[in-house]
Amino acid sequence: MNILTDLIHAGAWDEDPTGTSSLPIFRGSTFSQQDPLTSPRWDYGRSGNPTRAGLEEAIAKLEGGVGGYAFASGIAAVNSVLMMFQTGDHLVVGEDIYGGSFRTLTTLFARWGLGVTWVDAADLNKVEKAVRPETKAILVETPSNPLLRVCDLRGIAQIAHTHGLLAIIDNTFQTPLLQRPLDLGFHLSIHSATKFLGGHSDVVAGLVAVAETAVGKRLYAVQNGFGAILGPDDSWMVLRGIRTLAARLEMQQRHALRLASWLERRPEVRAVHYPGLQSHPAYELHASQTTGPGAVMSFDLGSEAAALAFLQAVKIPLTAVSLGGVETILSWPCRMSHASMPPSERAKRGIGDGLLRLSAGLEAPEDLEADFAQALESATKQ
Repeated sequence: MNILTDLIHAGAWDEDPTGTSSLPIFRGSTFSQQDPLTSPRWDYGRSGNPTRAGLEEAIAKLEGGVGGYAFASGIAAVNSVLMMFQTGDHLVVGEDIYGGSFRTLTTLFARWGLGVTWVDAADLNKVEKAVRPETKAILVETPSNPLLRVCDLRGIAQIAHTHGLLAIIDNTFQTPLLQRPLDLGFHLSIHSATKFLGGHSDVVAGLVAVAETAVGKRLYAVQNGFGAILGPDDSWMVLRGIRTLAARLEMQQRHALRLASWLERRPEVRAVHYPGLQSHPAYELHASQTTGPGAVMSFDLGSEAAALAFLQAVKIPLTAVSLGGVETILSWPCRMSHASMPPSERAKRGIGDGLLRLSAGLEAPEDLEADFAQALESATKQ
């Protein structure tokens, strides 16, 4: 079916005898096993829960995968995927990546003995040259966080398949509505469901969809053994959010394009990074592998002082570390999402102290433009 239909009906409870319009929340921690010699579908809440299963089936269907897995947060989903590997394994990772993923790779998994080579994922030659005999996977984001850089998903997947590697993507910014990496050859697609899938800044969750049963078995072993699972109430919240994703994201994209175009014309703004703008260097590539530009952008005011003045003057948006909610959210990467990345590493990646990330919400764009105009005037005084 069309994904618009699947967004509404994915996760339906097939075992429902009542005809309820909403999957029930099963809060039980354990399940009765009337015949101890059999292996029931449900035995213990960490291993499986009907509400969580509804969400997991939903993300698998939306991504076109064979299985889905729900975790306690987006970074729990990332870390659980990384736990599929072992000491001595090596990953090729896009250098422009969420700060929390950078932190866990350079601290927890560095101590684990998992090797990483950081590359410009937009350059397929650099990606392929980074592959070693011990390489097991390629991990990318596209568009990336926070500079909205774009890499060739088909090209990355081809390199992975040629070398027998897993191709992994963080698909949080685009969601399955706009980008389906498994269809392009990726093995795992990760989401911080806290963001657009939940959509209302009121739940923390992570999801992974897999393209192959064998990969799913490996990930389930981590999910069940490590236990960073999503609870039934939060699973239900994400399912509810998914139902309105198409309506929210359609409007958010319109607002994002209008705001990005407006910011691009402002003399106070040094640069705007948004793949919906024709000035974006990968505009055509992005359009060839997605159905929309998304609702996240970043813009550079040139200095720490200007960014701080803007954030202090702006009134409508929420200044916060997240994105994807119904409200417009502004983030300051050097102090928020990428604060754990050393300044030298941020500088290498082009993440300056004047860079702000914006997630477009549902407010009237003319109100945001007026608010941003007065805030930019404050920023220019710095």
